[in-house]
Amino acid sequence: MPRREIVVYDDPTLRKKSRRVKHVSDDVQRLIDDMVETMHAANGIGLAAIQVGVPQRVIIVQLPEPGEDEEEPDPDVDRLFVVVNPQLARRSRETEEGIEGCLSVPGLVGDVERCCAVTVKGLDRHGKPLRVKAQDLLARAFQHEIDHCDGVLFIDHVDDPEKLYPVTKGEEEAAEAAQQVPSRSEATGPLV
Repeated sequence: MPRREIVVYDDPTLRKKSRRVKHVSDDVQRLIDDMVETMHAANGIGLAAIQVGVPQRVIIVQLPEPGEDEEEPDPDVDRLFVVVNPQLARRSRETEEGIEGCLSVPGLVGDVERCCAVTVKGLDRHGKPLRVKAQDLLARAFQHEIDHCDGVLFIDHVDDPEKLYPVTKGEEEAAEAAQQVPSRSEATGPLV
């Protein structure tokens, strides 16, 4: 399974709407395998096909393993979700602001308002109907990846430039997972 190059924010490909997948073919299976390899190599928790230059509605999400301080294990942690033609079937009215980063926007994280819980529907990697109820970080990750399918980046949801924070390249996921914002004096890297 080869790793693919991740498309970054200044590439117009990221702003295109992805096409629906008509059939979960062998090519789509190879794409999914490559996406998983690419996401793991980049230490990400989600990836959309458009982020590797393929304008198809395919996303993957895998939450990081829990820290030692977590009391209850989450059954969705470390579970790989593959969703073809993902849609948000339901959204909670309750929202929460949280830190997000993106493999396509390296060196930057920001405060983004998202629904606390969602239901995602689509097809699994075998073409069978799939429905996932998600909350907290999993819900946030699904919303983030589905946005990619519509040509939307997390920075489009940031309503105030003061809510964008530069971080050392590669530390985006750590800031996201910890839900902590680095102080501007601690953060390094350009503000895009």
